[in-house]
Amino acid sequence: MLTILALASVILLGIVPQQSEGIVIYTGWERHALVGSDIRLSCSFFSWRWTSDDVTFSWSYRSDGARDAISIFHYTGGAPYVDNKGPFRDRLEFVGNPGRRDGSILLKNLDYGDNGTFTCDAKNPPDIVGRASSVRLLVFEKVPIQAGVITGSIIGAVLGLLLLIVVIYYFMRFLVARRVFNLSVSKHGKKGKGKEGSQQRQ
Repeated sequence: MLTILALASVILLGIVPQQSEGIVIYTGWERHALVGSDIRLSCSFFSWRWTSDDVTFSWSYRSDGARDAISIFHYTGGAPYVDNKGPFRDRLEFVGNPGRRDGSILLKNLDYGDNGTFTCDAKNPPDIVGRASSVRLLVFEKVPIQAGVITGSIIGAVLGLLLLIVVIYYFMRFLVARRVFNLSVSKHGKKGKGKEGSQQRQ
């Protein structure tokens, strides 16, 4: 009886389809670009599975002020498909490498109207459960100075000031030591002359 139950369990486990595991999708957080320039929006994913031949990437776009997002790109069956009616129909190029889990796109000739949120979703069957990732694009006439640049400038200025203080400190020590040495030599010279004079008088 136990043998029959064991065989039945093995058969049932073999019939139950294998569950998919989670997939983690990565994009940048925020990108800045100049009017008229091109920008690459990166999208990659982590999966415990080998990269499937059926891997897919999908990009959608929601402009600032808009309620709904629109589909602008899809990669499936080994071929890229760009939406031929959207705002990027002539300005979007697929530059990713699906075999390396890269679904990046290139946006060309940017304008102020391109400001918005771009969302990438990826599937690596049977690993299809995961949350899409979004990146915000801000287009400027001049790219603003980012906080990291300001912080780096401040740190560089502080380090330069500390270096200057150290140099001045050691230079002052050198001057003081030189002054003490000169005074010491001068005193010894006077004592020597005094002894010579007293010997001559005797």
